[in-house]
Amino acid sequence: MIGDRLKQARQSAGFSLRALAEQTDVSAMAISKYERGEMTPGSDVLLRLSKSLGVRVEYFFRQATVRLEAVEFRNRASLSKADECRILADVQDRLERWQALDEIFPPSEEMCFAIPDQVPKKIRSGDDIEQAAIAVREAWELGHNPIPGLVDTFEEHGIRVIVTPYIGEESFDGLAGRAGDMPVIAVGSHWPGDRQRFTLAHELGHLILHGRLVDGLDEEKACHHFAGAFLAPKDIVIESLGRKRRWIEPRELMLLKQEFGLSMAAWTFRALELGVLDKTTHGKYWGYLRKHGWDKNEPGPRYRSEASHLFEKRVYHALAEDWLGESRAAELLGMPLVELRACRNMECPADAADQ
Repeated sequence: MIGDRLKQARQSAGFSLRALAEQTDVSAMAISKYERGEMTPGSDVLLRLSKSLGVRVEYFFRQATVRLEAVEFRNRASLSKADECRILADVQDRLERWQALDEIFPPSEEMCFAIPDQVPKKIRSGDDIEQAAIAVREAWELGHNPIPGLVDTFEEHGIRVIVTPYIGEESFDGLAGRAGDMPVIAVGSHWPGDRQRFTLAHELGHLILHGRLVDGLDEEKACHHFAGAFLAPKDIVIESLGRKRRWIEPRELMLLKQEFGLSMAAWTFRALELGVLDKTTHGKYWGYLRKHGWDKNEPGPRYRSEASHLFEKRVYHALAEDWLGESRAAELLGMPLVELRACRNMECPADAADQ
């Protein structure tokens, strides 16, 4: 048990065997033997390892309760093997923390992911994709308005979302997998919120559309279409932009991005998909965006990043009812005990940083 946990913590922290050895004054050979279960570290070594790896000693004795399977990285051409291991280790750790809360708050039937019955059994066209996106919105009782917190919305409907700092801006487009029957999606915590949201909606598209597309429809393109339709339904696009446009002011798109959490670029594709812009005008518009560098860095305020509030709320709920002690709550939240106590006194450093 200790060996597996040590390896997971080392990979999550991004240490090679040699780097951790230099940090802890424990030989790389010894650490390797600990990880393989050929030797058992003493208490003093465990203390040094835990300090360098940023985990509590209790972490090494915690039984793994969940396994991440069927993992897929999206567009991982620039992702190194070491980065891949680091991301997987962090996602695994965060899934285990969620599992600890699931034991206190067992998911209800409403919080188990299911494809709504109203989704077409066969997806033959863009219209069917639009219908599938609306079917999910209606089954989840979201209406057609902007969705303020997509991470919590997914969590409330049985999709586990992991927001990790180890997915960089350019490394790849996300991770998808399963933990038992529960779908898992991981996105980068440093990404702009509109990119996080589109990735989440795209992965939802895979869950909804996989196995339903007729021959000839590309799943990646269909999921891109689904993501746009889910975040900005057809009627809202027509209401916001009109049925036909000769041009769209960039500031219009920037304001819509701030309202819906859908990038300016994605709004232009929604306009193209729905015939608001014709293909020629859309091509000219993209030339205009590229000329200003807005195809890579969109103008205007950065859309706020997504975060899971449900997890944190449940930790404090359990703490308030004495179902968890402070030490375990701090471990689940990934913060020092002194910081947890400050947060309980409404003096949380993270809150001050957000102001």
